[in-house]
Amino acid sequence: MKSIKNYLYISAGLLLLASCKPTVETPALTAGTADFSRYISVGNSLTAGYADGGLYLEGQLNSYPSIIAKQMAQVGGGAFTQPLFTTDQANGSGYVKLTGFTATGSPITAPVTTNLAVRGTATIPGFGTVILYTKYSGEINNYGVPGIKLQQITYAPYGNLNGYYERMLAGNAGTNTTAYIDFVTAKPFTFFTDWLGNNDALGYATSGGAADALTPKDQFAGLYNLSIGKLTAGGAKGAVATIPDVTSVPYFTTVTVGAILAGVQKANPSVAALYINARSSADIATTTYAPRAATAADLVVLTFPTTKIGQPVAVPGVGNVPYGLTPYAPIENQYVLDANEITLTKDYVDDYNKTIKASAASKGLAVFDAFTFLNNLKANGMVIDGVSVNSNFISGGIFSLDGVHLTPRGYAIVANEFIKAINKQYGSSIPKANVSAYNGVKFP
Repeated sequence: MKSIKNYLYISAGLLLLASCKPTVETPALTAGTADFSRYISVGNSLTAGYADGGLYLEGQLNSYPSIIAKQMAQVGGGAFTQPLFTTDQANGSGYVKLTGFTATGSPITAPVTTNLAVRGTATIPGFGTVILYTKYSGEINNYGVPGIKLQQITYAPYGNLNGYYERMLAGNAGTNTTAYIDFVTAKPFTFFTDWLGNNDALGYATSGGAADALTPKDQFAGLYNLSIGKLTAGGAKGAVATIPDVTSVPYFTTVTVGAILAGVQKANPSVAALYINARSSADIATTTYAPRAATAADLVVLTFPTTKIGQPVAVPGVGNVPYGLTPYAPIENQYVLDANEITLTKDYVDDYNKTIKASAASKGLAVFDAFTFLNNLKANGMVIDGVSVNSNFISGGIFSLDGVHLTPRGYAIVANEFIKAINKQYGSSIPKANVSAYNGVKFP
């Protein structure tokens, strides 16, 4: 009898505990004050899903807007259509792939040149040759155009000068007159993301200050405010992103002055310095360049052919001198973003970002601060969904083989940062993407 009593007491206690067990309630998914039924994305190569030096189908399918759209679908988001290349032309513009590593650990890459979507070229008077891609017709939600600057969004003939934009338009190169900002706002939409403006600084930086110009600050401000005005004119809400610090990407941090010099000194310990042709001032009005010894503050671009160092160069009146090891034959401008060019670029990017934040605040838009995020990633790395990532070339998992654009994993991380900003601004609860489901650089 006693054992039966004990059993009853135990059973009653278990029932009491069960009745007190806390329940975990999952918050209902909501769009908050936003409407995601027709979401469009506006921007350049990063928006298009460009990776590994080209635009191709796999990159398009893993663009950050497409990832955002998949997550938005869980809170009422509508269909999201991209101007995809076909499976038969899946390699698009062509790109590079990793094929192995040298004995010293340097990556070996090879161009992908089959199954392209190149339909020919066009010669535009006063401009030059434009590569043309297979035309796309149909709905578009992702308006990302590789190469476009904010400076060019109101330029009516731009559809003749950029093959990536030309393929979205009905007309052929030479006949187009639709400005980009008019094209993206031609149909009604309820929500947008906007990451225009990167190329207004990046083009100058990646050319080592030699083949492009920074967009004037006042012009940038005027065009940015105009674009945001047009994007919000119909009542659409949205999210924008700031311009990253160009020095945070592997294109400028992988090949260093110190590493090149150390390699030279192994063969010739008497070499004391590398020499570069450097800007003499960070004043935009001063364009004087002169040879000087390179320092750690100067950034060598990823594409610099290091085999040129030490090769004989014939200098009139001097004779043969070793390339890069004497002020008579310094490393050319296009291979180095020197300290003054860095200061100048950062000054312009800071001003661009002030414009972006002010414009967003005036319209109540969400802001993804890409400048701060990528600098933090470079400084500290992070672990996301159990995956360790950082901004190192190849091993970091974020940046693709061109050192500027992202891997699918990188685009998923950017998508989540946009989602966090959107949720905070509009009280929505768009679920974040699982970063571990997206790959970094593909190894052979």
